[in-house]
Amino acid sequence: MARKRYSGQQETAPKNDNYMKNAFRILFISLFFVACQQKITPADVSKINGYWEIEKVVFDQGKDKDYGMNESYDYFQIGKNNSGTRKKVMPQLDGTFLVNNTYENVTIRFADDKAFLDYSTPFTKWSEELISLSEDKMVLKNPEKKEYHYKKTGPINLLGDGKKTK
Repeated sequence: MARKRYSGQQETAPKNDNYMKNAFRILFISLFFVACQQKITPADVSKINGYWEIEKVVFDQGKDKDYGMNESYDYFQIGKNNSGTRKKVMPQLDGTFLVNNTYENVTIRFADDKAFLDYSTPFTKWSEELISLSEDKMVLKNPEKKEYHYKKTGPINLLGDGKKTK
C-alpha cells in the first residue's frame, strides 16, 4: 500500500475561479444597489412642498462641493395635479423670507419607473431627475449628471422675540 506523503503545500484553485468569484460578487453588489434605489410614487409628491437648502453637489467625476450656510433656499409648492412653482427665497434673522416675483413652473412627471421635475420659465425649459425623496432629504440629478443633495429647512429666528414665523 503506497502512502501519500504530505508535502505541506495546498492545491490552489485556478485563477479563473477567483475571477469568476469576483465577477459574481461585483454583479451581486451592483444588483443590490439597483434594487435598493428608491422608487418615487405620486403619493410622495407632497413631501417636496416646503423650504429646501442645498447641502452638497456631487459632480459626475465623484467630487463633492459642500455648502455650509446658504443665502437662499428653494421653496417648492406643488399641488394635487403634480404641478406648482419653485422660488428662491432668502431667510431673514427674524424668521421671515425675502421673496421676489421670479419663479419657475414645475411639473412632476413619472416615466420608466422614474420621477422627473420639469421646469419652465418664459425663457427656457429643463428637467431634473428626482433620485430620492424623504420627509427631510431630497436628491435631484440634472442633465449634466450633477446631483444636488438638499435638506428640508425652515425659517430662522435668531431675534428670540417669541413670535411665530410663517
